[in-house]
Amino acid sequence: MTMAGFDRFDREWRTGWAFAAPGLALLAVVMGFPLAYSVLMAISSLTLLKPGLFPLTGLDNFATVLGDKLFWNALFLTVRYSAITVIGEFVVGLAIALMLKRTVRMKPIYFGILTIPMAMSPISVALIWKMLLQPNLGIVNHLLETVGLPRIDWLGNANLALSTMAFVDIWQQTSFVVLLLAAGLAALPSEPYEAAEVDGASAFQQFFYITLPMLRSVAGIAIIIQLINEFRTYDLPYILTRGGPGTSTEVLSYFAYRKAFLGLSLNQGAAAAFFLLLIVLVLTVFFFLRLEKADATGR
Repeated sequence: MTMAGFDRFDREWRTGWAFAAPGLALLAVVMGFPLAYSVLMAISSLTLLKPGLFPLTGLDNFATVLGDKLFWNALFLTVRYSAITVIGEFVVGLAIALMLKRTVRMKPIYFGILTIPMAMSPISVALIWKMLLQPNLGIVNHLLETVGLPRIDWLGNANLALSTMAFVDIWQQTSFVVLLLAAGLAALPSEPYEAAEVDGASAFQQFFYITLPMLRSVAGIAIIIQLINEFRTYDLPYILTRGGPGTSTEVLSYFAYRKAFLGLSLNQGAAAAFFLLLIVLVLTVFFFLRLEKADATGR
């Protein structure tokens, strides 16, 4: 590189940093300071009964959280809940997106209807479904009785509560997956399908050998985004079940909340939250690396 080229590169580099500096400074204040303070809380002796950071305890709070059987129960429930919701959202979302691709008339109206659940806040969705699923006065049990079926305590039964909560989540979040996959399907080229029809490929074969491989990147992004959302979900368990019955719906985010504010141990709650952050970061990096490798190798 010549001296003139180096000077130009240096000017562009400094100009880029000058434009980026205000945004980076804002991010450092808005995100960096709370994160740094959370680290300090996690290694401190801070509780609601003893509101002081010192003396620092090192990794004792992390060890205490790891030694809690309820932490491992919460982690298992979080993985199970995330698997149910992400798979459900992707399967239902892909089916709806494929149907919308074949629809010609009234497509904008269908998309408008689909955005309604996504536009609602999780708190509103949880409150609405809590009323609908109320065991004595809820309309869902009323409809069951009209067809001769018994009432079901959807949120009070330890065997049903997590699945019910997952259903509510799928009901709200599927529309986001539909929009992503529909955009991906609309961008697919038509030439492979025309060639497949000439070769006599069935619709089933076209879906598995053309649509899914070409939709891989969009589907991967949708899965990553929803997996992050589901791992850190808090609104639904807080409103619908408060982690109950017992601890049957106490996912990791609610476990951290209970440790911090109900158990009065802000330090252990911060430590539990960092475990959740670490898990989400590892999953995100793993899926992005897997996605990049698949795009590079074509497999």
